[in-house]
Amino acid sequence: MESAEVARRFLNFFEEHGHLVVPSASLIAEDPTLLLVNAGMVPFKPYMLGQRTPPSPRMTSAQKCVRTPDIDEVGKTARHATFFQMLGNFSIGNYFKEQAIPYAWELLTRSEADGGFGFPEEKLWVTVFHDDDEARDIWHKQVGVPLDRIQRRGMADNFWSMGVPGPCGPCSEIYYDRGPEYGREGGPIADEDRYLEVWNLVFMQFERGAGQGKDDFPILGELPAKNIDTGMGLERMAAILQGVDNIYETDTLWKILDRAANLTGAKYGRDQRADVSLRVIADHVRSGTMMVSDGIRPGNEGRGYVLRRILRRSIRNLRLLGGEEAGLMHELTAVAIRTMGEQYPDLVRTAANIHTVIDAEEESFLQTLRTGTAIFDAAVEETRRSGRPSLAGDQAFKLHDTYGFPIDLTLEMASEQGLQVDEDGFRRLMKEQRDRAKKDAQDKKTGNLDVSALDDLLGRSGGQVEFTGYTDVVGEARLVGLLVGGANVPAAGEGAEVEVVLDRTPFYAEGGGQLADHGVIRLGNGAVVDVHDVQSPLAGLIVHRGRVRSGEAQAGDTAFAEIDIDRRRAISRSHTATHMVHAGFRRALGESAAQAGSENSPGRFRFDFTASGAVPVSVLRDVEDEVNDVLINDLDVRAFHTSLDEARAMGAMALFGEKYGDEVRVVEVGDYSRELCGGTHVARSGQLGLIKVLGESSIGAGIRRVEALVGIDAFRFLAKENVLVAQLAEQLKTRKEELPERVSGMVTRLREAEKDLERLRSQQVLAIAGQLAADAGDVNGVAFVGHRAPDGTGADDLRKLAVDVRGRLAGRPAVVMVAGVPKDRPVVVVAVSEGAKERGLKAGALVGVAAKTLGGGGGGKDDLAQGGGANPDAVPDALAAVKRAVGAA
Repeated sequence: MESAEVARRFLNFFEEHGHLVVPSASLIAEDPTLLLVNAGMVPFKPYMLGQRTPPSPRMTSAQKCVRTPDIDEVGKTARHATFFQMLGNFSIGNYFKEQAIPYAWELLTRSEADGGFGFPEEKLWVTVFHDDDEARDIWHKQVGVPLDRIQRRGMADNFWSMGVPGPCGPCSEIYYDRGPEYGREGGPIADEDRYLEVWNLVFMQFERGAGQGKDDFPILGELPAKNIDTGMGLERMAAILQGVDNIYETDTLWKILDRAANLTGAKYGRDQRADVSLRVIADHVRSGTMMVSDGIRPGNEGRGYVLRRILRRSIRNLRLLGGEEAGLMHELTAVAIRTMGEQYPDLVRTAANIHTVIDAEEESFLQTLRTGTAIFDAAVEETRRSGRPSLAGDQAFKLHDTYGFPIDLTLEMASEQGLQVDEDGFRRLMKEQRDRAKKDAQDKKTGNLDVSALDDLLGRSGGQVEFTGYTDVVGEARLVGLLVGGANVPAAGEGAEVEVVLDRTPFYAEGGGQLADHGVIRLGNGAVVDVHDVQSPLAGLIVHRGRVRSGEAQAGDTAFAEIDIDRRRAISRSHTATHMVHAGFRRALGESAAQAGSENSPGRFRFDFTASGAVPVSVLRDVEDEVNDVLINDLDVRAFHTSLDEARAMGAMALFGEKYGDEVRVVEVGDYSRELCGGTHVARSGQLGLIKVLGESSIGAGIRRVEALVGIDAFRFLAKENVLVAQLAEQLKTRKEELPERVSGMVTRLREAEKDLERLRSQQVLAIAGQLAADAGDVNGVAFVGHRAPDGTGADDLRKLAVDVRGRLAGRPAVVMVAGVPKDRPVVVVAVSEGAKERGLKAGALVGVAAKTLGGGGGGKDDLAQGGGANPDAVPDALAAVKRAVGAA
């Protein structure tokens, strides 16, 4: 039974029993405490907490999930994976244990011909929470499971929560007995390799607080209603139904694994190390594909860091198997898209965008491996010189953070050199960095507020703050919540920094690339709050951040909200301009030019999009001309709501990776642009006045950024540019239209003159090579040359001089050291002849001696090495130190 069929049967069964089938939510979690959706119930959490009204009291889903805490175990075991799909059925205050348990048993044991999974009853075991007699009785008395196949377990095993504050409760797990060949008798408490968990039924009754581990947290109280949350791992179920021993041999992962084996020449099942690499590749390619499809981009923080790590581990394991050429990830990504496309059609629709992102990351990391290896070699040399047995944790962290080296790559390469790595130091620095990144990302949205305080505000606002800003710029409201320093307060006086929640507001919260509105909130008692930021930390909640200008703000007071209309209009112009530029680039470059981010600020906007390389200037000019022609036509700008399917049918662009509900808002500029968007816009295209594209640049692998001006800012820029051109034309005594040719000629002549100077300088430096060789001293039988070149001599010339002098000393053991100060920082080059190498003298080690004296580092090969430092005054000392090192050899 294929994985897609497993999902279909599960969803069909619960749909037949009155459950609403809910599509999988994005992997990007709405919950600010989570980087990624890590459990099937995450999208249902607001319903379980009573923060939102569910679309149905009974729901079912096949949810995409990513977990990475055990990423190092991926491939080593039969169960660990980063991406997985969780099948679940949910009841929000509708039914509880007495129905959830029989539902699970019926679906598992119903014959395949009747739409079930066909499990033999005698193969199934059950566990319950240690004091949950109710669940035990339902299993035994109602379902008929013998008592000897029902086992009790403690809180660590049979009490479920997400690991963060939220819903929790006792659970009952169902296990499948794979037979004695997989382990010993005794049920799940004896052997969880033989008895494989297939389904977890969670009886959500309580809300937990903050705490560590699986059992060290407080129970805050009962939930508003008893809920059911179940989870069946699709991959694990597929493994059982397909008769394979692990999830990597199931249909979806096996196709990727098998293709990776073909591309690298590896044979699965022959070598344990190769098997682990193939499993890592299969899992990580699928995970990366799914994450990119949801709009996550590789980066050094948060979700981007998780994605980058996953993709780079794939590439690294391909190299371990001998696959070093570029393009392998493209092949494997294509397999993942085909394999998962039946369940997630958006993968096929956005395939070009997915390939652009992953291909660029592959190219970037392959370059990283080439450059980072040289840095690693230098770190190893420094470690050996210092006599340490381990590569320092900060060096490993720098390799990772600056050069993108995975720690497992550093560990392996260090082991090959006979060295260890200070992993504790590395992981401490990594944790500090991740904690900072996670806190920064969360603070942007939550303003350092406790999530429970946000939940309370959402509850006070009725679960949804009404946004009136599409039609109104002012409006009456009620101040339902007031926070100072993250805590709910009844009042705040003049000068206090506050977070204000109104029951309705015209203020636009930052989102979709559009900056937040500014303005004022005037309260009924005369107090005034200046608003400088607006955020939506939780879905449905709008928080106004500001400062009490005068009076005392009080919760419960009436309010009059008024936005800065000039700022709103300028931002709306930028947002509409972004849509038009997006449409222009897709016309010019094709559908692969998908928006990957934007910022719409007053009079200025930036637009990020996927592209394999730089955009030609001619394309920038053509897009600019095209959108300005559209402005002149003064097209109507219209916004309306419709279904997602209807919006796509009419050609509306859904931004790559964005999350959309069943009903969406479409913004169209005549017939030129049609896009799904929740932002604010102008009424007619002519209101933009003018769009001026300033240029484009790379902001990351596969991502380009265009910056542009709109409206009066564009006019002012062109006016200033016109004055500048006129001044240049006057100074150069030429006409404006002849300026490019005139300046180009001047630049060409200047470059030719610089080359002539460089050749002359190089000739002067090399001219003394013969004299240096003739004056070589004897140090313990080794011809030694130590020379300081004139300041300003470049590193290339220093190398040429050292090699030239060494060549003139052919046939003799010789060490040549040349030092100089090209740009305020000393550089040293050491060249060692074959005869000197035979005496144990190595250029890399001698450069290390010099670099240490100069306050820096360096490295290279045994015959030629280069280093540098920060102290030019120490050059004489460095020359002397190398000479002593030669004498001591």
